[in-house]
Amino acid sequence: MNNFEEYLLHTLDGVQDSKVKEAMKYSLMAGGKRIRPRLLFAVLSAYGVREEAGYPVAAAIEMIHTYSLIHDDLPAMDNDTLRRGKPTCHVQFDEATAILAGDALLTQAFIIASEVDTTSALKADILRALAQYSGADGMILGQIKDIEGEAKASVTLEELLDIFEYKTGKLLTLPMVCACFIAERKGDISVWKKIGRAIGLSFQIQDDILDVTSTKEELGKNIHSDLSNDKTTYVSLRGVEGAQVDAQKYYDEAMAELKSLTVHDEKVTELLQLLINRKH
Repeated sequence: MNNFEEYLLHTLDGVQDSKVKEAMKYSLMAGGKRIRPRLLFAVLSAYGVREEAGYPVAAAIEMIHTYSLIHDDLPAMDNDTLRRGKPTCHVQFDEATAILAGDALLTQAFIIASEVDTTSALKADILRALAQYSGADGMILGQIKDIEGEAKASVTLEELLDIFEYKTGKLLTLPMVCACFIAERKGDISVWKKIGRAIGLSFQIQDDILDVTSTKEELGKNIHSDLSNDKTTYVSLRGVEGAQVDAQKYYDEAMAELKSLTVHDEKVTELLQLLINRKH
């Protein structure tokens, strides 16, 4: 991943210097687990494709993810002050700059993704997937469902899973779908979609668990924020133990789907094991 970090660092070199560029780089290079790029690289490896072939798309997805975090942290959304152990973008700079930095990362993502070395048709498929999975029928749909859920007196488990599927699952599915395009294995996309959905549900359930069991130092962000905002979470509906059981169940579903594919799944399996055992 060190080579990818170096690549990511230079993706903004062509952007003119400004306060917005400073904020873009501040948030993009603030650390993080780089789960989405790692998923893309693991799937490429499963098909025998070198990970460098996916650098432009992985960087684009990380830009989209970072923009979503910048906007999530804004006062109008989650109003958070800490992200990846550092002040959130609007706290470090100001609210207007943070909004513009998020906008700029989203649009820059499509410029970077267009640099992937593949056919014009597959490049179009990748760019379409970026918009589809992050847009009004993808991650953003999950975000508005989440906001609407906060305004309700109660949210059912089914409604919460629906929010998770879109808000978290879509951006975890996206790198695997894009890897299929790069590897020219479109026929496997339907299975990777099932894997991505299961991973997304397991991942977000874990986030809800960690919000009540971890520390601010471990997570690199504020804890108990959902509780203080009186927000329905998986833990509030199922308890910590029930949530842990369900997180494992969805992880097992993802593993079962993975085993149905004829691929070299070692790196994907290793990454999924890291995810289910994560502490932050």
